[in-house]
Amino acid sequence: MLAGCGYHVSGRADLIPENIRTIAIPAWNNLTPRFRLADRLPAAIAREFITRTRYQVVADPNQADAIFSGAVISYNSYPIVLDNTTGRASVVQMIVLLQMKLTERATGRILYERSSYEARERYEISVDPLAYLEESSTAMDRLAREVARGVVSAVLESF
Repeated sequence: MLAGCGYHVSGRADLIPENIRTIAIPAWNNLTPRFRLADRLPAAIAREFITRTRYQVVADPNQADAIFSGAVISYNSYPIVLDNTTGRASVVQMIVLLQMKLTERATGRILYERSSYEARERYEISVDPLAYLEESSTAMDRLAREVARGVVSAVLESF
């Protein structure tokens, strides 16, 4: 009965061609002043491919079957919660716009592409200057991990 209704089990649709065994993830372009984010994203995506897939991640794009390239297009952050006492920001929202592409090296065929992937992450700022800790770096790590999880899932399921 379910055969004709379009029902399928999710998570089993690895649509990358069988000949792809190695993926290179070179450094990303960065069009923003947040330089560390462009380093964290390829590293997080590489870790995600290594831990969740059968693909080997290699350093040299010339030795890879596919190349996962990307760019950080924009970075914006703004306060979303203000402390009533001091009027200072206590929670900040950051929004990052990314471009990503997985290309089969031998043919140049694009296997996956997102030209405007938006990622968001919030972080808190201590309103007490003596207890102040910069949380944006930790938030960027969280954002990189979440982007990596989502992107690898999308690549595997071709969404």
